[in-house]
Amino acid sequence: MERATFGGGCFWCVEAAFEELAGVESVTSGYAGGHTDNPSYREVCSGKTGHAEVVQLEYDSDEIAYADLLEVFFTIHDPTTKDREGPDVGSQYRSAIYTHSDDQLETARAFAAELEAEGLYDGIVTEIEPLEAFYEAEASHQNYFEKNPNDAYCTMHAAPKVEKVREKFGENVATQ
Repeated sequence: MERATFGGGCFWCVEAAFEELAGVESVTSGYAGGHTDNPSYREVCSGKTGHAEVVQLEYDSDEIAYADLLEVFFTIHDPTTKDREGPDVGSQYRSAIYTHSDDQLETARAFAAELEAEGLYDGIVTEIEPLEAFYEAEASHQNYFEKNPNDAYCTMHAAPKVEKVREKFGENVATQ
């Protein structure tokens, strides 16, 4: 199993989208990129810890490649808006890729540069750097969309991302 860590706005939405993929064995919501050890959700939401809301995936690279995960990541959020995704504003909602190896770091940077060169995005602001620490979010944030599919936030923001993954990456979607 390998790991990948992504931040693209509220972790509930990012978690729900990645849980759709075959080869992704687990998705854990949490926090990374900050300066406070073991922060709480409330502390992260204050914007004072420096953390981003992220998800950490455990995936089987024989079933899904890291580059495929990057493609999904860049598809489900806007990597050109600084500290914002949809209605969520603040540094905790920034676009970020926290890498687990030099290979992931090089692959992520090259992938983002290629998207810019192809003109698919203008001004990618995604933070791409090695992961220093990952802190698992509280239990109430794990599998949030699955547990709360009728929550207004989920129906307006998470459900469209899940649908986008199903439509665009259907061949990689796990059978339910």
